[in-house]
Amino acid sequence: MKEILIEFVDFWNGFDRIENFIYKTLSKKFKIKFSNKPDYLFYSSYGFEHLNYSNCIKIFYTGENQVPDFNLCDYGIGFHYLDFKERYLRLPLCFIRSSYDKVKKEKKINKEEVLNRRFCNFVYSNNLNADPIRRVFLEKLSEYKKVDSGGKYLNNGFDIGESIEDKLVFLGNYKFTIAIENSAVEGYTTEKIIEPMSVNSIPIYWGNPLIKLDFNEKSFIHLSNKTEEEIKKVIERIIYLDNNDEEYLKVLQEPWQTPKQVIQPEEVLLAFLNNIISQPINKARKRPNFGYARNYEISLRKKIFDEPLNSDKELSTKFIVHSVLKKIIKKFKRTFITILKKHLGE
Repeated sequence: MKEILIEFVDFWNGFDRIENFIYKTLSKKFKIKFSNKPDYLFYSSYGFEHLNYSNCIKIFYTGENQVPDFNLCDYGIGFHYLDFKERYLRLPLCFIRSSYDKVKKEKKINKEEVLNRRFCNFVYSNNLNADPIRRVFLEKLSEYKKVDSGGKYLNNGFDIGESIEDKLVFLGNYKFTIAIENSAVEGYTTEKIIEPMSVNSIPIYWGNPLIKLDFNEKSFIHLSNKTEEEIKKVIERIIYLDNNDEEYLKVLQEPWQTPKQVIQPEEVLLAFLNNIISQPINKARKRPNFGYARNYEISLRKKIFDEPLNSDKELSTKFIVHSVLKKIIKKFKRTFITILKKHLGE
């Protein structure tokens, strides 16, 4: 088993560098050692420590609606539909959550139990940088029947003051779940839709406009845009299903995914990473060693930390001197032209 040196930086608070999807997948094929001088650096969106690493292969992973900056990373893993050959893998957050294991399996539905559940739930802890459609839709749907809001955001009397103890158990008590992403970006599909799916609660989904590429569009309710007309149409659909057991069951019995949509995330990720690690380090590196892209990385590091790495000081100094000389020459050129025009005018 090949030994590899890795490190994780700039991940979210509470991130465990062993108990995570990337480490567990890698450990199936490689012997892993952590090092402050890694051969492979995995970094995410929550900091800039990765800028302190230059002599390694840098692999960016995001659980946010963010496009990898391939000037800074050799490889990227994200949500967007990008074609960058071996340098990019689309692996949405929804597919690496444990809830997805249940979504892939054949449904087992107890008709009596699912029909005798509460109406609909809404569970969100915060609304920072989230699209206002969450609140708008909640208020509109609540005009028909009370929607139980069990999170800290817009809590309406259910479990006041506390977060629900087990979210999936909570969602499973409802016929419908409002599943609205922070933003609508093509490819950006998170756990919002698979959590209710895993407990057979029909998601009312807004977010990824291309969601039908990831999941069977007959199995959930899709709020495709934020217009009043669309909101009204979707709410009418919900009311109809809520009052027609046979139609509700017809939707709920649809498979969450078609056979072509089901993926094996561990296999997909391992194939992507194995292709990187199986190459010699010098060939696996894809970001530029020289040119403006390299200067871009150095400039970012200097701006954030106010000091480049020792290995880049000489290059950084040359870059700064070159920039200053360009400004001086440009200023001198303007002054010379002004003097020349004045002289000729006289």
